[in-house]
Amino acid sequence: MDPQNPYQSPQSELTAHSGGDQELAERGTRLVAAIIDGVIMMVLMLPLMAIGGYFTAIMQAAQAGQQAYGLQIMWGLGGLLLFFAVQYLPLSQSGQTWGKRVMKIKIVDQDGNKPDLATLMGKRYLFQQGIGLIPCLGAIIILVDVLMIFREDRRCLHDQIAGTRVVIAR
Repeated sequence: MDPQNPYQSPQSELTAHSGGDQELAERGTRLVAAIIDGVIMMVLMLPLMAIGGYFTAIMQAAQAGQQAYGLQIMWGLGGLLLFFAVQYLPLSQSGQTWGKRVMKIKIVDQDGNKPDLATLMGKRYLFQQGIGLIPCLGAIIILVDVLMIFREDRRCLHDQIAGTRVVIAR
């Protein structure tokens, strides 16, 4: 510390922890992986919703001038559980969803290791998909979440919360 300036900042050199030599996944690759995961969920959920009467109930509520928030949240939670069931195997084995596996990218923690399943399911995906169930506010938070990928570190809000990043699988 300089005796003339006791408020001077420290002179040590700071370096960011790189988490190894893993290369961050490209934004477009992450997008395609998310689209693949979304298509898988649509193929599974849409028939269940049709058979379960979701579309009929929503149309009846709309015609009556009502919002069926309870029904939407119930089906959203069902979709979340189905997502966990479908993605359990690849997430537990390699930190990848099916879409990420196809695109050869994976989720790692800040040290470059595969995060535990509770972190992936609870902090990353429960936040990401669960918050979307909140009417209006959920959509705004999800928009902010995905737009954060345009930062230099390419980490979305759900990555920040879970302490993860997406890298190229080698």
